Amino acid sequence: MRRASELEYRQRTAKRPGSGSLTFAEWRSGGVTGHIMATQTSPTLNPVECEPASSAVQPNNDLLVAEHVTVDYTSRGRRVRALDDVTLRIAPGEAVGLIGESGSGKTTLSRALLGLVKPTRGNVRYRGRDIYSLKVAQRHRLLGGDTALIFQDPRSSLNPRLSVGAVIRDPLQVRHIGSRHDREVRVNALLHDVGLPTELIDRPVRELSGGQLQRVAIARALAVEPSLVIADEPTSALDVSIQAQILNLLNNLKRSRGIALLVVSHDIRAIRFLCDRTAVMNQGSIVESSTTDSIFTCPKDAYTRQLLDAAPRLNYKHGTDAKKFL
Repeated sequence: MRRASELEYRQRTAKRPGSGSLTFAEWRSGGVTGHIMATQTSPTLNPVECEPASSAVQPNNDLLVAEHVTVDYTSRGRRVRALDDVTLRIAPGEAVGLIGESGSGKTTLSRALLGLVKPTRGNVRYRGRDIYSLKVAQRHRLLGGDTALIFQDPRSSLNPRLSVGAVIRDPLQVRHIGSRHDREVRVNALLHDVGLPTELIDRPVRELSGGQLQRVAIARALAVEPSLVIADEPTSALDVSIQAQILNLLNNLKRSRGIALLVVSHDIRAIRFLCDRTAVMNQGSIVESSTTDSIFTCPKDAYTRQLLDAAPRLNYKHGTDAKKFL
């Protein structure tokens, strides 16, 4: 009888809509099946075979809307276009993925959505209000208490001299939320929510592991109970096993708290696991936007297909444990 841990290989050829024929090695181990692509024939770029997928969100449900946003920078006397006529909508409780190569404009778009980079043209509305028509202080009051950002590298974004409790407590103090006792209770509850023992509350953040640091960063982001969290490459600085833990944590928090997520990532697998809709960026523009299932099963843009073909493939079922596909 063959042991479940024994690795099995066989060669197969399959067709994917819009991607031509693929020849790949298929491996099995412990009930998990994976694919390693070997060769690929010329892709069929005609998307006619794909069923149309509606990605429209009802306007009345929009939490955040960016319409025709263009951002220009000036570098050495030249104008550089970072974003070109970008439109994006996020509904309450919805998880939207933003993928693309480095320099495609993902970070600039995130900063524009958070009120940090004023568009050259276009507008950004949060809860129906044009954030760039507000004064700076008004904009910060509107967004600071209802949005949060999870940075790519928690080790560089968190003050190493502060304790875990002080880092999580800081946004509550800045916004004068609750009494001192209320804040302590809130910090302990947040540590529990992100899977950290309360014994860490007095430990300096410099003594924590990468996974623990990212959990602290998530707890800090949740401190003000935001409606929208933007996660900028939340797993890129972590080991694979820790990435799975953080993805499961974000997925559970999204479901239990009804938080809207914008996940900015190079990791296509993370986007597929977390997000309801996905937008693909290339050279400052969104070249394709649809439901995540449609993007992965029937990509219409040639650039999207190139991204998917370059990524490792594992058989994956939406909603399962992230450890099973990372």
